[in-house]
Order: sequence, then structure tokens, then C-alpha cells
Amino acid sequence: MKQTIKTLVLTGLISFMSNNAFSQIGVSYYSSSLSKIGLSYNFSNRVWSEVRLYSNTSFDDLTPELVLCYNFVNKEKYNIYAGVGGVLNYYNGIIVPIGVQFTPFEKFDKFSLHIELQPTLDFENTLFVQSSWGIRYKF
Repeated sequence: MKQTIKTLVLTGLISFMSNNAFSQIGVSYYSSSLSKIGLSYNFSNRVWSEVRLYSNTSFDDLTPELVLCYNFVNKEKYNIYAGVGGVLNYYNGIIVPIGVQFTPFEKFDKFSLHIELQPTLDFENTLFVQSSWGIRYKF
């Protein structure tokens, strides 16, 4: 099972990197008690996806999340988004990220800050809410 998860994560990362269409690729970090790193892919100005990995677990407990998000408010300095996705391994369930991403510095418009609230329905336990803040860089 763990080998299957690693293969799925690797396949997802390669597919994000191999598409040279309109999109932009970005990397992000989410700081919380369950910190994560992410690789995002913007399909358009409004629709984007991200593969996230929990950074505070051992390699054997590698926990990926895959989310698809929509920017409900898409302004020059900020975006308000919501999405849906799934998480596997350490948690197993459905996630619903809701957040704000903003660009506070004009000269560094590739960098943005984000705040996110993420209700998680873990099939093995219960419903809980994660919150995080972080930084994102778009290439």
C-alpha cells in the first residue's frame, strides 16, 4: 500500500511538471502543527490544484493531499479560494480548504502569503479543522 501511495505521488508530480500549457507552477509551505509543503499548478486564473505533503511525518508515513481549488474572488493583490480534495495514509479522508492568498509587496509579485482553514473528514476518526499560514512562490 505504501509503495502505491509513493508511486501515485511521483506520477502526480511528474504530470504537473510536464504540461507546458497556459499554467503556472508554484511551490508553497504551510506552517501549523501539521506543516505541509506543496506543488501547485494553475490551470487558469481561477482554477488550480496542488499536491501537498505533510512535512512532519517520517518517510514511511508519507502523507499526500491532492486538492482542486477555485478562486471565488480574484483581485490583483489577493484571492479568496475554496476547494475539495483528499488525503491518504496518516489521515484518510476528504478535505475542504478555504483560504486567502495575498501579495503584499509590489516588487515581489511572485511571492504571496496565505492563510487557510481546512476542515478534514477523517474516515477512521472524526471531523477536525486544521488552520495554517504560509508562503507561496509562483514560477
